[in-house]
Amino acid sequence: MTIYPIVNSLWLSLHSGRGVVTHFVGFGNVVRLFHDPMFKTALLNTLTFLVIQVPIMILLSLAISSCLNSPRLKYKQWFRLAIFLPCVTSLVAYSILFKSMFELDGVINSFLLFLHIIDEPIAWLADPFWAKVTIIIAITWRWTGYNMIFYLSAMQNIDKSVYEAARIDGVSPIKQFFFITVPLLKPVILFTSITSTIGTLQLFDEVMNITNGGPANSTLTLSLYIYNLSFSFVPNFGYAAAVSYVIVAFAAVLALLQFKVAKDR
Repeated sequence: MTIYPIVNSLWLSLHSGRGVVTHFVGFGNVVRLFHDPMFKTALLNTLTFLVIQVPIMILLSLAISSCLNSPRLKYKQWFRLAIFLPCVTSLVAYSILFKSMFELDGVINSFLLFLHIIDEPIAWLADPFWAKVTIIIAITWRWTGYNMIFYLSAMQNIDKSVYEAARIDGVSPIKQFFFITVPLLKPVILFTSITSTIGTLQLFDEVMNITNGGPANSTLTLSLYIYNLSFSFVPNFGYAAAVSYVIVAFAAVLALLQFKVAKDR
């Protein structure tokens, strides 16, 4: 159930043709990748989301989990539930909700106009820059609580005597966070960084339902391009399989780099 699809898709990536009528082309699909402007656009967009959104989400998750771990915070159970709830919502349902909220006459523009933050509505879904911002906001809202749970669980397993000794030595809370909490969370940070990287490389639902890759392919991702190659354009499953292995390659390389940076086996 696992090995066969992997091997079969790898074999399929060496073929090209319409639908199921394919012929062997070897590494012809790989050569085609270097001359495909649509693939280059999808790759650049995917890497843009990866470079911008993942660090923001990781830092935000760390900050929120640190606040929720404070013994002085009241009603922390409700805050934890509220922040984690987006993770269990339907991907399609929340994407459609975000699309309606970020329309030209949607709730977001109405709220910003009411507060006089903007003078005219922002074309969130019609402008290439703001469309990317919308996708980043949506992903961050959806997955920050997921990573927060990992950090919060790890923080609660840190021996309290470590912090007590630091307080006795006069270490400030900020220094405790950066020199005690973060180093002890290193394995968890590495894990969430890798899973978030893989998830962003496979980004599909949000761009499909909010912008459909537009405007002008400004939010087209590799996964959406694979879908289009398979079902929207003239079907070419072999070339789509070749593009999917680009995601595999990037996920593997980035994971290895993160292990190397973390200096962890």
